[in-house]
Amino acid sequence: MNRFSITEALGDAEDPDLAKARDGDDAAFTRLVAPLQRELHAHCYRMLGSTHDADDALQDALLRAWRGLSRFEGRSSLRSWLYTVTTRTCLDVVEARGRRALPVDLGPSSTHAVVGDTPLTEVPWLGPYPDAGLGGVSAGPDARYEQREGVELAFVAALQHLPGNQRAALLLFEVLGFSAAEIAAMMETSPASVNSALARARRVVAERVPARTQQQTLRKIGDVRLREIVGGFSAALERGDTQALVALFTEDVTWSMPPMPHWYRGIEAVTDFAVRVPLTGCGSWRHLPTGVNGQPAVACYLWNDEAAAHLAWSITVLTLREERICEVTSFIGAGHFVPLELPVALP
Repeated sequence: MNRFSITEALGDAEDPDLAKARDGDDAAFTRLVAPLQRELHAHCYRMLGSTHDADDALQDALLRAWRGLSRFEGRSSLRSWLYTVTTRTCLDVVEARGRRALPVDLGPSSTHAVVGDTPLTEVPWLGPYPDAGLGGVSAGPDARYEQREGVELAFVAALQHLPGNQRAALLLFEVLGFSAAEIAAMMETSPASVNSALARARRVVAERVPARTQQQTLRKIGDVRLREIVGGFSAALERGDTQALVALFTEDVTWSMPPMPHWYRGIEAVTDFAVRVPLTGCGSWRHLPTGVNGQPAVACYLWNDEAAAHLAWSITVLTLREERICEVTSFIGAGHFVPLELPVALP
């Protein structure tokens, strides 16, 4: 047990709510786990790639923890024990449901706009995660990624290409800072197996994640310039201004719209799509700035005559390189607005 966990374990042992919870006091158990729920939920999202799956997995994990609290002997911290229960719960979900995807995982990009593209509902799609769910988390000395870096789209998408055990080991070690020995105890394996899983996971992730994280890019850009870029993107769509929109993009920009299977790469293909679909083929847009996956995003609302209002359409996440947008990911569906506590209509 490392020094960080020893300190936690001593604190757990002195917590009167722990004894009460062991005796069946559900209010005491709620008080015990409340400070950890936000970070446990984020861990579930990283493992599963879906806010809704994270909701279900965390609820199941806490129920397992409540029923098994008598088996918690205090040899590790309560936090470590809860991460053990939560990780094993997520591994059961991964085994049952497989991985989640983005359109880029399904096939090559389209060179021209596909008008009337239809949703591919049988695919389990990767979903967005609200920045409000990212609280301050105390990580151990081995943690490599910040909490926000740990939910960036490129990183979470890369995790989906890992088997469950490698995914769990990487997150527990490099995002949460648990030691290889602690992870081995959590996953009922050896430290050597954990280190082997970490080595394989790092190779896969390194191939799929840019060297510079979005957090590093955003810090360099600064808040003022970032607001200008996000505001410019929204204003260009609302005005139907192709020139202003394209000026924000890199030459190799991509645009994808899960659950739509088609996606676009390169300024020509993305421009053709933008002109023929959102700029001229959809109607009136309104936007609200928001934060998703530790990245700038806009909530997109499309006018509906019957409702006489702009209705929730997509959560569009922007990935930046230098001061240009290199990736647009539009998660289509009003269901994505609820976890972000955004209105589903703008009158």
